Amino acid sequence: MTYHPDKNKSPDAEARFKEIAEAYAVLSDAKKRAEYDARGFSGVEGFSQEDLYGGINFEDIFGGLHFGFGNPFEKIFHRPVRAANIETELFITLDRVANGGEEKLYLSRQATCPSCHGSGASEGAKPLNCETCKGTGRISRHKGKEHVLIEQISACPACHGRGRIIQEPCTRCHGSGQVEQEETLTVKIPAGIEEGMALRIPGLGMPGQNSIAGDLYVVVRSKPDMRFERAGADLLHRETIALTDAVLGTTLQVPTLNGSLSVTVPAGTQPGAVLRLKGQGLPEFDSDRSGELYLRIEVHIPEKLSSQERELYQKLRVLGGKPQPANHWWQASREVS
Repeated sequence: MTYHPDKNKSPDAEARFKEIAEAYAVLSDAKKRAEYDARGFSGVEGFSQEDLYGGINFEDIFGGLHFGFGNPFEKIFHRPVRAANIETELFITLDRVANGGEEKLYLSRQATCPSCHGSGASEGAKPLNCETCKGTGRISRHKGKEHVLIEQISACPACHGRGRIIQEPCTRCHGSGQVEQEETLTVKIPAGIEEGMALRIPGLGMPGQNSIAGDLYVVVRSKPDMRFERAGADLLHRETIALTDAVLGTTLQVPTLNGSLSVTVPAGTQPGAVLRLKGQGLPEFDSDRSGELYLRIEVHIPEKLSSQERELYQKLRVLGGKPQPANHWWQASREVS
């Protein structure tokens, strides 16, 4: 507070305040402090102003004290306010996940009005600073209670939080400074991208008025696939085989991301058995390894039998050493008694 530029008007106060803020930014962050402890000033000299001061809320530090302090970030470091980000989803096939490449993204978003260039005012007219909030867009109310000062901040009712009054609004955007815009973007998908990973596209978020535009975050998700279920880099495929094939063994042509693969199902395979096909899953993101393809075997039990099939199954049961059941319920009850 001693060197805050709103309080101390000496020529070196601003430089001193900036030096203190840099020290606070480094020492209050565990990672930056570790870099400083290990390598001194060289460990933090590569940080940008955004990296250093992005975690400091000067409004929390000074604004609640009501000494008339403004935000020193804007005065000293000239840091513009960033507009809101936008998030959208992009669904891609598993083949695209495996190989990477480009995908088209169709996006509808708010963009700066080309007629008024975001001012909201018609051509030749200029917005006026709101007299109610003095251009801040906010109204602060203070009250004290038992030596505690309470501040309530709300949007200015006169300008609705914009800080400006537009007397002659733009006919295209009706004074909002923004218009709806349809865009087609090309998004580069890295091979092996993880489910739900977000790709950041700078500057394509909400437009800013006298500020930096926000960013667009594209959350990538996998489309449903009739062949596989995804679990990270692993894939699951299900195959149903006949009872005779489960008993005697068989060979299946199993789909993979690189064509079909011949797989031998051993004799005596039980229902629900899982076979592992090593390295036939998706590539792991940012790695040279690949996941596995798991083949789950389901066995089909016939619901209806022909007379010949029934006779053969009965013979199999006899060969297995199990007696045939009684043909009628009264015969079974008589044998039990």
